Amino acid sequence: MKTPALLLTLQLFIGGAAIAASNSQAIDMDYVHAVLSGGDTTVIFKRESIQAFRNPAANLTEDEIRRHFTGDALFERNFSDDPSRQDHGLGPVFNNTNCNACHAKDGRGALPVLPIGQEKVLLRQNEAVFLRISIETAFPQPKSAANNWGAPTPVPGFSDQLFHLGSLGVRPEMQGVGQAQVWMSYETSQFTYPDGSVVGLRKPIFAVTAPYDQYFDSVTGQVRSRLFEKDVKMGPRMGTPMIGLGLLEAIKESDIRALAARDLSAEGISGQVNMVFDIEKSMRGEAYPVSLGRFGLKNNTPSVFHQSLGALRGDIGVTNYAFPNESIVGTPLYEKFMENRPPLPAPQASNQVADDIVFYSQTLAVPSRRNVDNPVVIEGARLFNQTSCTSCHQPSFVTGPHAISAFANQKIYPFTDMLLHDMGPGLADGRRDFDASGNQWKTRPLWGIGQTQTINPRAGFLHDGRARTLEEAILWHGGEAEYSKTKFTQLTKDQRIALIQFLKSL
Repeated sequence: MKTPALLLTLQLFIGGAAIAASNSQAIDMDYVHAVLSGGDTTVIFKRESIQAFRNPAANLTEDEIRRHFTGDALFERNFSDDPSRQDHGLGPVFNNTNCNACHAKDGRGALPVLPIGQEKVLLRQNEAVFLRISIETAFPQPKSAANNWGAPTPVPGFSDQLFHLGSLGVRPEMQGVGQAQVWMSYETSQFTYPDGSVVGLRKPIFAVTAPYDQYFDSVTGQVRSRLFEKDVKMGPRMGTPMIGLGLLEAIKESDIRALAARDLSAEGISGQVNMVFDIEKSMRGEAYPVSLGRFGLKNNTPSVFHQSLGALRGDIGVTNYAFPNESIVGTPLYEKFMENRPPLPAPQASNQVADDIVFYSQTLAVPSRRNVDNPVVIEGARLFNQTSCTSCHQPSFVTGPHAISAFANQKIYPFTDMLLHDMGPGLADGRRDFDASGNQWKTRPLWGIGQTQTINPRAGFLHDGRARTLEEAILWHGGEAEYSKTKFTQLTKDQRIALIQFLKSL
């Protein structure tokens, strides 16, 4: 006689087959029991662990492992604004002093703590969130050097990123402040399921005060700044997990474009690639330095090299051979700071330091899945497909060639299509980023997501960390994801729990 658990498993297999047959995209259902999310690169974990994201890929050579740990130390290094120190390079304006501050234990960041009784809190050092800024402009086609290859238009006097921290002497009247102060508060709401269950939601709201260029307009009676003009768009960005980046880099472009070409109009889905400026092509002198975007919350960088060294210069202010100029060169704040000062060394990071940070970022392992034979997890995996979550969170790929041979020809399960999707007004930041509209976001990889809040208990989900739980993250989905979200909300409570348990197994 079969046990109830075995009967349930058998029923799920039968139900799963029916689901797969009805899915016009013929999703490969082997993800249901797949343990090795990163193929041969996967590091095995039998249970949740705070170390789940902090390991080199399992199939690296001994020399590659040594280099990985060299980069690990650099990833955690606190840079200084003191020119006499060996670790000098910080600033003059920045959002953090080290990489790990935004990517806690190589995982997700968290929003600042809002003290009880306070309506807002000031972003200070070691916060994992910052604001992208740009001018709202009509983008002229085609991309060219004249329009900066389609990049967002920086705010005059600022940049394309708002730096809330500053080195000593940048703002003598407000020591420690960078271009402006940034405050965070919360807007709250509720979602009610068809069965009457209620879930509380929150959304971080950011406000800017004390920009360095502010002045009082005696005609209008208002405080003015270029940041306060109506054409300025601001969008929060939360630090994301560092795992599996080399594997995502190795996914064949043809496979990504094939997913973009699918007809999912019946579900309201239309995935899009983002063609973005490529610093490596530019350094090689290529006439058209544009490539398919793979990294960043809007797919706005094409490689781990570009993403890592751009962040090193942008987030921390450490110039390097790919990005040798400070982010705010040419602005009044920079020119005033540099008066009567010797020129800053450029680049501030040696080529070896820069390359080791890139290598570290490429080679962090994806942890294995857990509980794959649990009947509830199996049911959740089937429901994940039944609700069409797999239409965007594509379960698997086989990687192509890569400079690091460990990543080539691997069967991986990242659960992303690597494409942009319109996620609706609830998640929109209204800010264009190359070909990405203000409503579009990259489909985030889900591998390792079940370890997220073990690694950082305060970590939040989505681009601004608003979602405290995976359930909240699902309920914020809109736009092209509305079809799947509606299916999710129509599940029974036990089915919703099962689907989330599947996500936690990843």
